[in-house]
Amino acid sequence: MDPTTDLLLQSHLEGTRRWFLGRVGLGIGGLALSSLVGDQGFGQTASPGLLSTPHFAPRARRIICLHMAGSPPQQELFDPKPLLKELDGEPCPANLIDGETFAFIKGHPKILASPFQFSAHGESGMEISELLPHLGEVADELCLIRSMHTDQFNHAPAQLFIYSGSPRFGRPSMGSWLTWGLGSMNQDLPAFVVLVSGSKTPSAGKSVWGSGFLPSVHQGIQCRTSGDPVLYLGNPRGINRDTRRRTVDAIQELDQIAALRDGDPETLSRIEQYELAFRMQASVPEVMDISRENPKTLEEYGAEPGKASFANNCLLARRLVEQDVRFVQLFDWGWDIHGTAPHDDIMTQLPKKCGETDQPIAALLKDLKQRGLLDDTLVIWTGEFGRTAMNEERNGSKFLGRDHHPHCYSMWMAGGGVKKGHVHGATDELGYRIVKDPVGVHDLQATILHLMGIDHERLTYPYQGRDFRLTDVSGKLVPGILA
Repeated sequence: MDPTTDLLLQSHLEGTRRWFLGRVGLGIGGLALSSLVGDQGFGQTASPGLLSTPHFAPRARRIICLHMAGSPPQQELFDPKPLLKELDGEPCPANLIDGETFAFIKGHPKILASPFQFSAHGESGMEISELLPHLGEVADELCLIRSMHTDQFNHAPAQLFIYSGSPRFGRPSMGSWLTWGLGSMNQDLPAFVVLVSGSKTPSAGKSVWGSGFLPSVHQGIQCRTSGDPVLYLGNPRGINRDTRRRTVDAIQELDQIAALRDGDPETLSRIEQYELAFRMQASVPEVMDISRENPKTLEEYGAEPGKASFANNCLLARRLVEQDVRFVQLFDWGWDIHGTAPHDDIMTQLPKKCGETDQPIAALLKDLKQRGLLDDTLVIWTGEFGRTAMNEERNGSKFLGRDHHPHCYSMWMAGGGVKKGHVHGATDELGYRIVKDPVGVHDLQATILHLMGIDHERLTYPYQGRDFRLTDVSGKLVPGILA
């Protein structure tokens, strides 16, 4: 230890009763600290989770979640309704609005038919919109759920609900629960990585990848596709890697003493975060550099090195799970199709967003399959709620759009133990309510955890006098989508 570090330690420790007791029991305390950080010598092996082994054999080892922030209209993409064409422009049936609360619709709205055509794809004959031709090529890999529902109809609460199990701030996100329960599979990269596109973060902000009351080391790490992958990760001028290593070592010695003395789990998180950040300085720039990819692969995704785009993020998601990052979460903003102007209408904005995402999503699924990764990687595509069967016509707008709708929406999953080429659930003739096999948000979460080898009722964390879990006090497995 150098003289400066020694002086800091002495000033920190001298004259304290806790220090004396700590020194007396240093051998036992060192063993305790070693067990707390996982016997990995601060990062020599992948970090263990709460569970030494999953509750049962997992079907998936990793997750890629593709969230279309703002919520795409299911009627235009995955749930064709011929009756809407027959009733297009007519006042909607009264039973659709009796007792309903809408975000923006006023008065008695009119039925809105989709202007886009659907066709059957693959051996399964799955009906998918003409707006998603590339996805249609991989229809036989999809498990399409047409019967999702939520009890939230505004963006931020609905996003929080689907990722943290509660519409209010403060709960851990799904990625945090998974990494806390299962740990990391790669010592040099974060277990939970977030990539954002579409000019803004989700309405719920960074809480949808926050760690809540779990140790802060389990929060998602947001990476960027242009510039420095992680802000402030690089060394300042004049600081080389050897100097940084000595600095981190000195800080860790102080933190280790504090951890033994106080037993504060956040001190252990701080130790782990410093070590991970040091390793990430070498590992993250390499894995985030898509210019290393074959030009043909870049073309298949529509990716361009140095550009911030959803296509780049999809390719990065493959690179990250290939390195055994456990949870990769992509948020793409721009899907709030209200129809107030061309920037948020069905005829202009929706085709634009589909054009930006269709090719890279299909390329991701094909790439994962070709590399043998799709079987144990669960890919999830979703918004936070659905859209109404009626035209919103806010303030008399002449553009086509749909209001928020919690009663039903469509999403899909692929790989990782779900049925292929399968459609689960159904909605009524107007696509307004579910008539078969409803799937709630907590049911979805329970099923995702199950695919990762976790019983959702057994993954709990004590906080403020009771045990919390991702699925709160409800949620049941959806066996109909399991392969």
